[in-house]
Amino acid sequence: MDNMKIENKMEVILDKRKKINLNDDYGIQKSWNEIIEVLTENEENTIRYLENCSKEDLYWISEVFEDIAEIIQSKELINCLRRLDKKFPELEMTNDIDIAASYTENP
Repeated sequence: MDNMKIENKMEVILDKRKKINLNDDYGIQKSWNEIIEVLTENEENTIRYLENCSKEDLYWISEVFEDIAEIIQSKELINCLRRLDKKFPELEMTNDIDIAASYTENP
C-alpha cells in the first residue's frame, strides 16, 4: 500500500474517530482497531506517514501507539515516535511512547 492510500484511509478513520462520543466504548475500540490495521500493514509507509502527520492526527493516533509497536516490533518505529515527541512536546506522548518501547524490548 503506498503512502497516499494510507493518508486517505487514515483521514477517513480519524475523521470518524473525532466524532465518536467519549462514552461510546465500542465505537472507540472499533476505530482503534481500524487505525491499528492500517498502520501495521507496512512499517516503512507507517513511519513515513507518521513523520508527515499533523499534530491533531498524531494526538488521536497516540491512543494506540502501544498496539502498533507491539505488532510491528521495530526500534525504527520507536525512534520515529521519539522524534515526534520532541517535535510536539505539548502532545505529552512520552509516557505512551515509553510503554510502546517496552513492548518492543520484551517480545
